[in-house]
Amino acid sequence: MSDEEREEKELDLTSPEVVTKYKSAAEIINKALQLVLSECKPKAKIVDLCEKGDAFIREQTGNMYKNVKKKIERGIAFPTCISVNNTVCHYSPLASDDSVLEEGDMLKIDMGCHIDGFIAVVAHTHFLHEGPVTGRAADVIVAANTAAEVALRLVRPGRKNKDVTEAIQKVAAAYDCKIVEGVLSHQLKQFVIDGNKVILSVPNTDTRVDDAEFEENEVYAIDIVTSTGDGKPKLLDERQTTIYKRAVDKNYHLKMKSSRFIFSEIAQKFPIMPFTARALEEKRARLGLVECVNHDLLQPYPVLHEKPGDFVAHIKFTVLLMPNGSDRITFHALQELQPTKTIDDEPEIKSWLSLGTKTKKKGGGKKKKAKKGDKPEELAEAEPMDVTSDGAASQE
Repeated sequence: MSDEEREEKELDLTSPEVVTKYKSAAEIINKALQLVLSECKPKAKIVDLCEKGDAFIREQTGNMYKNVKKKIERGIAFPTCISVNNTVCHYSPLASDDSVLEEGDMLKIDMGCHIDGFIAVVAHTHFLHEGPVTGRAADVIVAANTAAEVALRLVRPGRKNKDVTEAIQKVAAAYDCKIVEGVLSHQLKQFVIDGNKVILSVPNTDTRVDDAEFEENEVYAIDIVTSTGDGKPKLLDERQTTIYKRAVDKNYHLKMKSSRFIFSEIAQKFPIMPFTARALEEKRARLGLVECVNHDLLQPYPVLHEKPGDFVAHIKFTVLLMPNGSDRITFHALQELQPTKTIDDEPEIKSWLSLGTKTKKKGGGKKKKAKKGDKPEELAEAEPMDVTSDGAASQE
């Protein structure tokens, strides 16, 4: 197939090869998350943990499709971030940063991987201490997880994006938490991490998105962030921003030599996907990135904060809207959670959670029978969530 034909024929989940690439990326990112999580201990340097996550993704993706005739792009789709406590997102420090984890920290690990531009992203929240998580820390994690489970069941063909926005507000409120403003769940396409179909986390006058209906064979990154605070995070220090994405539709003749050097390096190494400034020469990058951002050549991913003392939780997963139902391909089991709130008196939330994620087809259809070797957990994903629980249940 020529490049022109490839551009005309958008590759989607109707191609088994595309599904395989999404699932291969997901397998790598799930393992990368597990690796980083296993290294999260008191006094561990955050930058070292982020580097381990990124190095694992590069190594694992580098081992795939090595012997094919046409080069297949693969690697990091979103650099590893570890945002602690009231820091909401995008914290991926430079090598010179000495920040470490402490006992009792609440960590949000966020990362992404791609094979041939087919992206799998994941975010997970972990409370750094032994034993069950209790109190408001448990509430905020359960709120995020239950909202994610509801979203998984409502992001299905025929439903609207605004249905999901409204539902996750109700879930967060049931746990006396807020959905954090400004977080968007995007459709994923080949080499596109921020597709045009979007689910808004919180409706407000500053952020408008078009009404959209979900369709079969689409892929989404469902991104849920909850807070025990007011859910209106602030940018405190622009110097903390280290993750950027090239704005491919913008042009400007940079004046500074350092800016031109850095932008040339970015265009060569990171033409499409988000990247971390750690991957660039640090002193030169600090100078050059500022001019690139000021003239909109780069889109920054700012480090945002809630108020000190607020707990913030983050759950993100990738879902394929397959003909036989929704297939969540990125996830990690949660710790034992003992929240102070429940959804026992929330019949609407319980009804959402009782929805299955697979489409049941009557006999006589063309649906393939499960093979003997099929993994039992893949079949188990069809089950509704156990709504008799306090909402802390997690699919694995």
